[in-house]
Amino acid sequence: MNILFLSHRIPYPPDKGDKIRSFNEIKYFSKRNKIYLGTILDQQSEDAYLNELEQYCKEVHAIYFNKKAKLLKSLFTGKAFSVSNFYDKSLQNYVDRTLKEKNIDAVICFCSSMAEYIFRNPLYKKAGLPNTKLIIDYVDLDSNKWLQYARYASPPLNLIYEIENKRLFKYEVKINRSFHHSIFISQREVEVFKKLYPKARNIHVIPNGVDYEYFSPYQSDINQQPETRNQKPILLFTGVMDYFANENGVKWFCKSIFPKIRAELPQAQFYIVGSRPTNMVRNLSGIDGVIVTGYVHDIRKYYWMADVCVTPLKIACGLQNKVLEAMATGNAVVATSNASGGIICHNNIDIAIADGEVSFANEVISLLKEPDRRKEMGKRAVENIRRHYSWEKNLKAFDDLLNLTTD
Repeated sequence: MNILFLSHRIPYPPDKGDKIRSFNEIKYFSKRNKIYLGTILDQQSEDAYLNELEQYCKEVHAIYFNKKAKLLKSLFTGKAFSVSNFYDKSLQNYVDRTLKEKNIDAVICFCSSMAEYIFRNPLYKKAGLPNTKLIIDYVDLDSNKWLQYARYASPPLNLIYEIENKRLFKYEVKINRSFHHSIFISQREVEVFKKLYPKARNIHVIPNGVDYEYFSPYQSDINQQPETRNQKPILLFTGVMDYFANENGVKWFCKSIFPKIRAELPQAQFYIVGSRPTNMVRNLSGIDGVIVTGYVHDIRKYYWMADVCVTPLKIACGLQNKVLEAMATGNAVVATSNASGGIICHNNIDIAIADGEVSFANEVISLLKEPDRRKEMGKRAVENIRRHYSWEKNLKAFDDLLNLTTD
């Protein structure tokens, strides 16, 4: 098939949630199909990654533009900020040309904002692209994410987030009505969407996967533990650190949970590992025992170094890759119910779930003091990931959607 794949961010390198998913989808589709990729660069320097994507795609068309002016404009147009933020006429021209000239069998829009390029396409507006399958991968229900942000933000940001929640949800409903198939990353997202929009149709769950061979804890030639292992208990959080939910989570952990752990285990250290830490996150390194690394080339050595991985997220949508990766590396994981929601897991068997600061601290302390329990939980976590989170197995669900006749 000829597939037009539209992604709101360049799907490379696969080092954060949405890029991990979009890259693996492209990699999977490219085995038997021709991929025409239209995507947006966050930074001009990201064009260095285009050669990597050309290995999988028949064509790669990437653009860069200043998004700030578009956001301001959307305040007065009534459009969702997310839609305006990722829309540009030059990419629209590529989409229009590709749909006209390349005999496209299917369009996959990765993230709701990319559907705008279909809605504004002249052929779609005229006749609806009757010979082309239209699939939206919402990934997460982004409108719900903005609602969660509003609950934690101060004025006037909370009001802006509430406006975005309403505008974007209306747009997400429009997509579901117009496209042939709607995909979410977890059943949790589906249930939220259906509760808000009971008439939702043709919805499917396609979970993420994990390259569990890459993250395997049994790579003894790579997994060289430092001499300090077992001398100072090491806790780990990973994620892009200018993302509001991650900022909020590590701040809560450092201020309210970590002191309780240190009172019991004074040598405990907490590593915050991930790119683009904000000033607020960097300042957390002023707390005794907290280390903020910034970007690291190979995150696996930190997973392998850790005794316990923590995911103290109060705000969470979809399915958290950081939890899947931590489980794949054989770590015991302590997570909030928000962070573990959407993942097939079993409390106190392959993960520990806690929401209050006292209960979260107690779970971490217990695992640090009980190495046998920690090891067994990590072993069960690896088994779980291998059983349920294979990219190849999960993405096969796309095959049926692409082969079904349009209705």
